Amino acid sequence: MSVRLILASASPSRLQTLRAAGVDPVVHVSGVDESQIEGADATAVASALARLKAEAVLAEVGTDADVVVVGCDSILELDGEQFGKPHTDEVARERWHAMRGRTGVLVTGHHVAVVRGGQVHRDTRAATTAVTFADVTDAEVEAYIATGEPRHCAGAFTIDGFGGAFVERLEGDHHNVIGLSLPLLRRMLADAGVEWTALWRLSVPA
Repeated sequence: MSVRLILASASPSRLQTLRAAGVDPVVHVSGVDESQIEGADATAVASALARLKAEAVLAEVGTDADVVVVGCDSILELDGEQFGKPHTDEVARERWHAMRGRTGVLVTGHHVAVVRGGQVHRDTRAATTAVTFADVTDAEVEAYIATGEPRHCAGAFTIDGFGGAFVERLEGDHHNVIGLSLPLLRRMLADAGVEWTALWRLSVPA
């Protein structure tokens, strides 16, 4: 049977990752205030934000129809400090000066709410990937900032855009760095009784 999947995220990278994997989700942005979740542990914060986004969307769409709602949030951790989206060029510049030539850990929290027959199965998990950054020059940092890309990415980088050339090595699931771990999502859905292949090109497009 086909399963409708709702992506509780405005991230074009997460949407493209799912589409490339054969899934056409409905995009329903939660609009939640991410600043309300803080903490010293990046995994806990990313997981809490993912849960907040997915549950906010679930509250809006309701439980009358069978559906899968997926929320995600990513944070880069370096030296115990958490790096989300920088939002400004100044912050992106500071982060790249700190990250270049070093290795950080990208944490992505995933929350799944599976609705079947009015009952909701919930699951929250996180995936981590070690990211080693190139020792980029000041000129490269400025050129990258000028693209506008780093302002909107967790950790001020992405591997599926201009920033891909500035990432030397990944240890772990590369999809996780883009913002959604497909292997982890498949396992979470399988534990909820949803086969991954039931999502292939069968969800209702936005």
